Amino acid sequence: MPAEEPTLVATSGGWRQGQRGWLDVAPLVQHAVELSGAAGRPRLCYVGTAAGDQRWFAAEVVDAGRRAGLDVSVLNLFPMPSVPDVAEHLLAQDAVWVGGGSVVNLLAVWRAHGVDAAMRRAWQAGVVLGGVSAGSICWFAGGTTDSWGPDLRPVTDALGFLPYGNGVHHDSEPGRRPLARSLVAAGVLPETHCTDDGVGLVYRGTALVEAVAEVRGAGAWLLRRTGTGVAEERLAPRLLPGAR
Repeated sequence: MPAEEPTLVATSGGWRQGQRGWLDVAPLVQHAVELSGAAGRPRLCYVGTAAGDQRWFAAEVVDAGRRAGLDVSVLNLFPMPSVPDVAEHLLAQDAVWVGGGSVVNLLAVWRAHGVDAAMRRAWQAGVVLGGVSAGSICWFAGGTTDSWGPDLRPVTDALGFLPYGNGVHHDSEPGRRPLARSLVAAGVLPETHCTDDGVGLVYRGTALVEAVAEVRGAGAWLLRRTGTGVAEERLAPRLLPGAR
């Protein structure tokens, strides 16, 4: 069942340490699935390109999804796409969740295989797109990344489904916030939407409609360029069921 309009959930969270397995589905992933409106056993596709399609982690995602009542498939691109038609596979899902890692590598591999265009088709068709870290930044105009090494740098050629910059791990990685502020002040990034760990931003079309959280006390942030620098606005997210 497709969402009523293009829907995207950009986060710094989504999984947590498991109780009966190594990994559990946390509220942010569950919320993305619920936004699809799917009944019964929702179909979720996990895409781990940014971390090099780590099979062991994908297996844990599938197991966590099974215990959460989800029908989880995995789209691998190494050494070749794991399905005959990527667009057809994505369009058959209720939601897609993209894992973290290197956003620069993700973008290069997706573009080589046409996954960027397939994701846009799925999004426009009402498949809910979501992800964490690199799987969040990829949907925006750009953001801050350690894809090239431990020193954070800007990426400015992301997919641009959303016309903003994106900052992840805003509270847990000390270099993220000052770099995002400086990039917005310099006009390298447009208005930039940032998440603390455990927070997600929900977009309908390209409009930000809500901040949600699976961690108490965490926040979301809007950075806007002003005549004298950057204005930073904190958004208090709505706590999701199961937040800790």
